[in-house]
Amino acid sequence: MARIFSLRKGHFPEMEELESLCQEYSSLLRVDQVGEAEHKGQCFPLKVIEMGVKDPSAPVFGIFGGVHGLERIGTHVVLVYMRHLLQSLQWDKTLQARLEESRFVFMPIVNPVGMFHFRRSNANGVDLMRNAPVEGESPSTQFFGGHRISPKLPCYRGTLGKMEVEAEALCQVVREKLFPSRLAFVLDVHSGFGSRDRFWFPWAKSLEMFPMVSEVMAFRELLDRSYPYHVYDIEPSASHYVIHGDLWDYLFAEHYETLKATGAVFLPWTLELGSWAWLRKSPLQILHPLRFHHPLKPHRIRRILRRHMLLFDFVHRSLISPDSWLGESQTRREEFESRAKELWYERG
Repeated sequence: MARIFSLRKGHFPEMEELESLCQEYSSLLRVDQVGEAEHKGQCFPLKVIEMGVKDPSAPVFGIFGGVHGLERIGTHVVLVYMRHLLQSLQWDKTLQARLEESRFVFMPIVNPVGMFHFRRSNANGVDLMRNAPVEGESPSTQFFGGHRISPKLPCYRGTLGKMEVEAEALCQVVREKLFPSRLAFVLDVHSGFGSRDRFWFPWAKSLEMFPMVSEVMAFRELLDRSYPYHVYDIEPSASHYVIHGDLWDYLFAEHYETLKATGAVFLPWTLELGSWAWLRKSPLQILHPLRFHHPLKPHRIRRILRRHMLLFDFVHRSLISPDSWLGESQTRREEFESRAKELWYERG
């Protein structure tokens, strides 16, 4: 039976569930520890889990959660999807076949210290999604866009020239397990902004057109055709605010500069769960330590945990069968770029 994770302080049910999955399905998983996060004598492992074919060039779907410790619901969504896959592998021959030609990479708890202690930042007060060496163009606000004033303030970027252990671990996972693939998608699950579910692509640093916007448009069209009533607003991260230090901007730019000539595709997406609706329906939730980052009503949690499974499966299937939509991104590039300008880059 599905369970709702406890939110009591001093308990870490997300880590317990991750450990349980790794033990229960050890024959199906490849588990690595890529570092550890330490705080006041407590050490938490930074784990990455891989399943599917071992060919590093095969299509790969990387799913990340818990970059911000308050956004526990993102980790819950990732863990529930992991369990769904592992249970389905016991009987689903179509999924078994899909994993003979593709891989999943999971990092469900990027910031375990923040999650355990009910805080957005890591142990050093650093917002990991402001920590990459990337400068935003005219960030939205002095504080929200990222700053180096003090770790006591939200959205602190950390020390200049230094990346936090959790950010380094995430980058290591992406470079080692996703960059070698000929086609790699990332889905990083967040919450805390907006009343609608949003599916964001780079840039977060700038309103400049994303270099792979044609591929984005082709994927968007495929999703719209396949599921015309889906709930997601697909748009650039910077459509709503511009920030410094976005990890996915940093990793995409690195991949694009070094591997573009090979024809490999690396597309990092952010799934931003529209959490303001939870607050509107339960205003007193603002008094809870998780505030608007995590739903508190059990029925609302269950709805979110089942709401996004279809999207995850769709992304995976699109990676295995890319010829049609990825081919269109080349043959219709001029059209797609023109439409993207109208949609996202010529507002106001």
